[in-house]
Amino acid sequence: MVSRFVRRTSVVAVLVTIAALLAPSGQGAQAAPRPVSAVAAAPAGTPDPFFTYSGTRPLKDLAPGTILARRTIPYNLVGIKLPLQVVQILFRTTDARGRAVAGVTSILKPLLGATGKVISYQSFYDSLNPEDGPSRAYSGAIGLGVMIGHVETVLVGGFLLQGYAIVIADTQGPTADFAAGPEYGQVTLDSLRAALKAPGTGILPGAKVGLIGYSGGAIATNWAAALAPSYAPEINKRIVGAAEGGVLVRPSKNLEYIDGSLVWAGVMPMAIVGVARAYGIDLLPYLNDYGRKVYAKLEKASIVQVLGAYPGLTWKKMTKPAYADPADIPIFVATVNKLNLGQRPSPTIPMFIGQGTGGELEGTLGNRAGVGRGDGVMVAGDVRTLARQYCAAGTEVVHKEYALSHFTSVPLWLPDAMGWLSARFAGKAPTDNCAKIPAGNPLTPLKAG
Repeated sequence: MVSRFVRRTSVVAVLVTIAALLAPSGQGAQAAPRPVSAVAAAPAGTPDPFFTYSGTRPLKDLAPGTILARRTIPYNLVGIKLPLQVVQILFRTTDARGRAVAGVTSILKPLLGATGKVISYQSFYDSLNPEDGPSRAYSGAIGLGVMIGHVETVLVGGFLLQGYAIVIADTQGPTADFAAGPEYGQVTLDSLRAALKAPGTGILPGAKVGLIGYSGGAIATNWAAALAPSYAPEINKRIVGAAEGGVLVRPSKNLEYIDGSLVWAGVMPMAIVGVARAYGIDLLPYLNDYGRKVYAKLEKASIVQVLGAYPGLTWKKMTKPAYADPADIPIFVATVNKLNLGQRPSPTIPMFIGQGTGGELEGTLGNRAGVGRGDGVMVAGDVRTLARQYCAAGTEVVHKEYALSHFTSVPLWLPDAMGWLSARFAGKAPTDNCAKIPAGNPLTPLKAG
């Protein structure tokens, strides 16, 4: 409890410092724009109607990125309103099954006046509960899951201090479809469509965009980069580059990698719940009694609740004997193969890709045969091959590895990623290190048993 309080007060101190230093420039004194939908922030602990579309026109009749509602609120940190302005937008987007749904994004207004530089920061809030999204955090929601959003604001504080606007979408969509990569990407791109045309954000017409995200945020970043040329070509033209770290490339192989892990094994059932929800499939018939109990317990779980909570958990412990091999479940095979980035087109924008290789202490010995090393949850060989594929397709890639775990790589990755993106915004020509990227694993789809 004490350590949580220390971490929380540290976050408060950093955010208050940012706001106190720069809000008096006049940004905080500006009148809030008139919202499209005059929905005030709900009191803490009560459902916030802003996040639910209440219009009469069917969403399917609206273009992706259409603004459905907008409001300006002060940044809320566990009930404390800070002098940092946030514009929140409800917008039309597309889920994993191609259905029109309502997404939400938050824009941290630039602290140094209007800007032509936008950072699209993809959060690693990693939760099966929509109420853990970063937009809920900034609106005053209280809970362990939403604290990730506040901590991440500190991670992008350097960009705020440099005058950027920050766009942070609830990338997992309205039902928190954890691990459903295509949906993450579409929500990210539609959030930018909405943010770049919304009034009152401090974002200038023609602004350029940089994508950045780590772990779950890298899922959204990479999928947005890969889908942009076809899904949102007008946004793709405005993106200067994408920086990511701890990248999920081929979920079927990652499930094998974390099988039996001391720290990360609980992510396996989380992904099963999220992907089943995203694609409307029923995996319960394949689970044993224990697997069903875990499934039910995690239906609204945050990653902070499962890390280290299921040490040694394996696929076999959760499934009926006939399905001890995931490849023996055809619907699982078909669905997980939709999430393989190695089978998708290469981005057309420059990429910075960081990956840890020293995460074996977070796992167990003997469960990584044929997988290779990684950071404890992400497979380094898969990331290498993805980077090499992008290079072969003409994408300018800088690939860098850190001999650390998923957690401990972040302090090294973040300054590298920020520096690389800043150079793209400055107009410096991107370079690559394609010739030096080691060979990795084949990114072949999972084959049915």
